[in-house]
Amino acid sequence: MLGKNRAIYPGEKVLLALSGGPASSSMLRQVQEGLSRETAKKLRFIPGIIYVDEGAVCGQSLAERGETLLQMETILQASGFPYHLAHLEEVFDLPSSILQRAPHNPAGPKNSYKEAVEGFIHQQRREEDGSPSLPERQIQEKLTEVSLRDVPRMEGLATPEARLLAAVRTEQLIQLFGSVKTLTAKEELLQTLRNHLILHTARTQEYSKVMMGDSCTRLAVKLLTNLSLGRGASLAMDTGFSDDRHGDVVVVRPMREYSAKEIAFYNHLFGVPTVFTPALDTKALEKASIHRVIERFLYGLQAEFPSTVSTVYRTGEKLSTTPGDAGPAAEPERCLLCLCALDTNVEDGSALQAILVSEQLSQQKLPAASPAGRGCCPGAEEKRGCCMNTTGPGADARANILSLLCYGCRLTIKDTICLESLPLYVRSEAERRKHRAAMKLEIQEFLLEDEAVTPGES
Repeated sequence: MLGKNRAIYPGEKVLLALSGGPASSSMLRQVQEGLSRETAKKLRFIPGIIYVDEGAVCGQSLAERGETLLQMETILQASGFPYHLAHLEEVFDLPSSILQRAPHNPAGPKNSYKEAVEGFIHQQRREEDGSPSLPERQIQEKLTEVSLRDVPRMEGLATPEARLLAAVRTEQLIQLFGSVKTLTAKEELLQTLRNHLILHTARTQEYSKVMMGDSCTRLAVKLLTNLSLGRGASLAMDTGFSDDRHGDVVVVRPMREYSAKEIAFYNHLFGVPTVFTPALDTKALEKASIHRVIERFLYGLQAEFPSTVSTVYRTGEKLSTTPGDAGPAAEPERCLLCLCALDTNVEDGSALQAILVSEQLSQQKLPAASPAGRGCCPGAEEKRGCCMNTTGPGADARANILSLLCYGCRLTIKDTICLESLPLYVRSEAERRKHRAAMKLEIQEFLLEDEAVTPGES
């Protein structure tokens, strides 16, 4: 799959997102096989692994989380690759630059993929003395260098201050997810925060690619789920092989050609170790969330019609990240949370506008007639405390954040009761964007805009 898409160049640093499940564990084993000397089509990138501990929001105790981390660390150490153990609580310390699209890495490969491969073949032919080629030596030196540098040390958590800070962060994380009303919104928020943490690790450790272990079955479920959640505009990036929404870090999904059944057989035949960790929807009801409903629906169809998953998956492959009639244009506005292009800037008369109008009308309250002709509540003359005043405390902040989100992320934030529990980097970036938009509006008449030049004009 990697050679077919030519997405990873020799010598690039690639971060493998490992969850301990069957798909990501199978991906790790296949990368190990591809980097071995006996492989015919040898992989030439520099791997690293990241595992994100989500036990705080999944109901695990400290003892259970410690046991899971011990099992995962055993697998990570056995791989021989540099690894990073991250906790979901670390999202409260992320910088606001995570929510900004960075330019493509200028230090990346300057030659085409064909030239890189030809150069590597020429180096292989010069290996008459048995010494490893230059890319192979670089890989070995990098692995030796970072294997000791990137292994997390636990001594820092032994101090009382560190344990107190960890407890505070855990409480903040539990409070954040406790303020979300529905399981659907919790799963979407968890996925968003996890992606932010993985992206931050990739940027700080200078990884240019991130490998996700999404299988064909998982992507088929995700495609239908995102359609149900109003994320149709970003389907191509959410389910495609390559996702470059972040600019400098590209997400690839090399396991998307394998179904869950094929992965299960592979793990059984080759003895691939996996670690079971409870998720948010573990022991939940069948219709507790949209994710559960879609998953149950698709698996039920797959049991009766074995080509269901492949049909949905192949349909998603035909999606494109840009419209066919899209020409050269300026950088689009991006969602505050998922960094996809905003799909809320639509014309009047669209389906989204109809939904917004219906929502505004349903939230308005009709005041009861009062004999004095004033408001229905005390203090109505000052517009304080009356039910006619729909602008309550915090309504402006919520409206400001909602205007920066795509439709799918709006649904998640609408199900969040208290926005103050959101991580600081989200609120800081929202303030920065609002101030920037206000400043642009003030100087709008002084800005020079490029006029579109029609063909034939000089």
